[in-house]
Amino acid sequence: MQHREHRGQSFCRGRVTIPSLDQIMKPKKLNAGLLWMQFEDVLAPRLGLSVKERAVYSYLLRHSLVVGKLRLQFAVMALARTLGLSIGAARQAVRRLDELGALRVLERSKSGHLAEMRLPEKIRAIRPGKNGASMVVGVGATGAVGLGAAGEPPAATLEATDFLKTWALRKAIHDRERGACFYCLRRTPANVHCLDHVVPRVRFGRNSYRNLVSCCIECNTRKGDRPAPDFLRTLYRLGRLTPAELDARLRALKDLAGGKFRPLLPYGRTAR
Repeated sequence: MQHREHRGQSFCRGRVTIPSLDQIMKPKKLNAGLLWMQFEDVLAPRLGLSVKERAVYSYLLRHSLVVGKLRLQFAVMALARTLGLSIGAARQAVRRLDELGALRVLERSKSGHLAEMRLPEKIRAIRPGKNGASMVVGVGATGAVGLGAAGEPPAATLEATDFLKTWALRKAIHDRERGACFYCLRRTPANVHCLDHVVPRVRFGRNSYRNLVSCCIECNTRKGDRPAPDFLRTLYRLGRLTPAELDARLRALKDLAGGKFRPLLPYGRTAR
């Protein structure tokens, strides 16, 4: 005997029940009190969230998982107006929450952002290690970065680190590029290298490993506050990059923003 029901219900074939997509995706009922404690006592302090980032995360969570929605669509302008923030501050908060894994931006369009929210216990960067110890530690005043429970770099620490803070952290970015300019690919002496913000600070670019690159002084000066893709195309038109190198550099920009170029941090070492 076979029985099939309409969408939103289970499909049955004999003794086997196959849940529908709506049933699979339905989030569990949340304990509001526990959720608030996790946010205040674990998530916010361990990820080093600012007041603005706390406000954005709380608001988006309130209008998604708390009311039974896995995803929500929102406009940054409306979000900023509701929370009393500038548009730039709201956009930067969303970007950093995405980097930390507190939410995942699935789509960006003229109509707004489509995001998938994550509960505190689902955020990978703050899950406890095997012995129950937190995987998140801070960057000390000396610039030394602690280890996680498994002796590996804690993800949240990496994302929250200001790579302009100390000599050791700046050197980690230079070492990642292995002596080559990120933009023109030339190898030049270390004394003519500098760090460049891919997204300029005037456009709310952060001092994150996702936004800092080692480059030659000439490229740093020529680029200025221009968007990095436009500057790379300028280098191509000037004959400084081949078509293949241009394509590779444009892909590298996407990989950099996606967190694929992680530098080696100076664990347990004091910056001089």
